[in-house]
Amino acid sequence: MPPYRHISVAVPLLAERDNLPLLLSRLRAQTFRDFSLYLCVNNEEHGFGFDENQECLRLLQQVTDLPLVVIDRSSPGQGWTGKKKGVGWARKLLFERIMAEHDDGELVVSLDADTDFDPDYLGAVLHTMNAHPASSAFAVPYYHPLCGEESLDRPLLRYECYMRHYLINLLLISSPYAFTALGSAIVFPLWAYRRVGGITPLQGGEDFYLLQKFAKTGIVELTFALASHSHLTVRPQGRPSQRVPFGTGPAVAAGLDVMATRYPFYSPDGFAAVKATYDAFPTLYDHDVETPMSAFLRQQLATDDLWQPLRRNFHTPQHFTHACAERVDGLRILQYLKSDPAFRLPDQALPVNFRTDPVTELDAFRNRLFEQEMSLRQKCASSAHA
Repeated sequence: MPPYRHISVAVPLLAERDNLPLLLSRLRAQTFRDFSLYLCVNNEEHGFGFDENQECLRLLQQVTDLPLVVIDRSSPGQGWTGKKKGVGWARKLLFERIMAEHDDGELVVSLDADTDFDPDYLGAVLHTMNAHPASSAFAVPYYHPLCGEESLDRPLLRYECYMRHYLINLLLISSPYAFTALGSAIVFPLWAYRRVGGITPLQGGEDFYLLQKFAKTGIVELTFALASHSHLTVRPQGRPSQRVPFGTGPAVAAGLDVMATRYPFYSPDGFAAVKATYDAFPTLYDHDVETPMSAFLRQQLATDDLWQPLRRNFHTPQHFTHACAERVDGLRILQYLKSDPAFRLPDQALPVNFRTDPVTELDAFRNRLFEQEMSLRQKCASSAHA
């Protein structure tokens, strides 16, 4: 694969009148200039965000100093109708437009309008992907800035710590699905996007399923090729939102009352059970053995014959093991952990109390998890490329 030289930045816009000028200013400040900006201004036909979107379209018409491609799915007659709607379809249209206009060597940077990033961000992304040209995608580090309003910062920190704790434990067991999926923090080359058949245009979670496709067919890059990760950390807003069915916005909007139920911290025992199942895959090539996840998988897949069909279709231990890992994927892992209440850590077992401890202590806990994640990213990525 020749070096990547050009970047297409893809951004869906829904009611982002206040954030769009900031996004444009961040892009104007980039030290790497060989990029194009693709935006999909979208809403349901005359639905939420229509008026703001029309203002965004007028603003974009006045931009002359950035290479813009604007997809209008907002104006009368252009808005979403029926089931094909939402951010997943907006990203799909963006990626397909980029794919139609560029060859396989194009690098796609997926962003959201509410995301801040450094002037060296695009250059650092390009440098990282050129250092790992065989990687199918890059899950960019993220960090939510606090807004200073305690009622919002507490659930935001609780949710981010939940995500980081989950990823750290996946990294500790060397899971191929060790990534956090944020639409504002994904980079991929077009050759890899074409290979996985593109994005599944869901109204939420489309970023997770896209990264999972990349993980099944290649390597999702976790590391960064520079001495510091600072230029490769995006900073999305942790604003409350109901635009998608799940994710940061709905979690912050729901508040602390639902956190322990919807977003529990899982115990190391649960991840150890997943690892023991993965460790059994080579043995399963020869004969059946019971794994910690076997009963769960039999129920989920509605079959008592979990492994023989894979043995018939994959005739080497390596191919069989890969097929097992595709079956026990990131979604199955999460479902398994959710299925057993014993794997849930009670909030009182956490090092901090998200209801009563000062926000500064919660933020310090978040920062410790962030640094641990960054360290594990580097370590696990080094092993993956060894």
